[in-house]
Amino acid sequence: MATDFLKSRGCDVVVADLAPGQADGDLSEQQLTDILKDADGWIVGHATITSSLLGSLPRLQVIARRGVGYERVDTAAVVAAGKVATIAIGGNDASVADHTVALMLAVCRQLKRCQSGLSAGDWSIPLGGDLYRKTVGVVGMGRIGRGVLQRLSGFEVTPLIFTPDPHKTQLDGIAHGKFVGLETLLEESDFVTLHAPLNPQTQGLIDEHALRLMKGSSVLINTARGGLVRDADLLCALRENRLAGAGLDVFESESDPTLLPVTERLIQLPNVVVTPHVGASTVEGLNRTNLIAAQCAVAVLQGRSPPSHCVIADGRRPAGTQVWP
Repeated sequence: MATDFLKSRGCDVVVADLAPGQADGDLSEQQLTDILKDADGWIVGHATITSSLLGSLPRLQVIARRGVGYERVDTAAVVAAGKVATIAIGGNDASVADHTVALMLAVCRQLKRCQSGLSAGDWSIPLGGDLYRKTVGVVGMGRIGRGVLQRLSGFEVTPLIFTPDPHKTQLDGIAHGKFVGLETLLEESDFVTLHAPLNPQTQGLIDEHALRLMKGSSVLINTARGGLVRDADLLCALRENRLAGAGLDVFESESDPTLLPVTERLIQLPNVVVTPHVGASTVEGLNRTNLIAAQCAVAVLQGRSPPSHCVIADGRRPAGTQVWP
């Protein structure tokens, strides 16, 4: 879909020849430079965008992320280099929201225990819990957080919402939603689900102190960014039975490999359901994000402006103005 769109707009499309299982985030800056030296636009997955990389790519005009997180993009460097960087707002919201609810159900219905038990020939019945009419705390009320609560309306949950800017957040279509402080949310929720961006203010938001505020019967879900949770603290809380379980699609070790042993221990726990950062990875979701990225890239290459909500840095603007969605 994205490739056809680009070709229909007169673009020559070059797909990098990577090894099976390899992604752009696995490549060195020199490898990226060799691939991109003749490119005017780059649709990027997980590569880190640095000042030195951009300096080696003078022809490049636009970096279009086929995702919505941009902690790996040095936006100041993009502006300084006179280039444009965009994200694919709206492309994978539904996919991640679906995955969040799937993890909630998988943890509370003990699907991991059921699967491993049956695989070992054990047909005993683990006693699960309901999502129905539980209190769900949503940390971060953007597009994905809203999508999660819309999906949970059929479960008749009581939503508690924490966001830094509640006065800017509309609750249209979300029944009984209530804004509360983070500590209140942690203390009262049966499920806590994270949908905040990763930045200096949210790094380690869920740490030892936060986890001790949660009920012993509660479940933590993280489909946002690994750095929001101190995984070693989470591991300790789960081992001490201070939480009922966790559903994790992201881990601190994704950005800090020294924490991989913590991730491996979390994976082994019977009350933890894990997935390898696949929340946005559906056929439909990737088609949507790739197309949005392609549309943004073409807009820049044609001298137009991409949708403002997709622009995270625009070095073409007067005085190098950055635009934040």
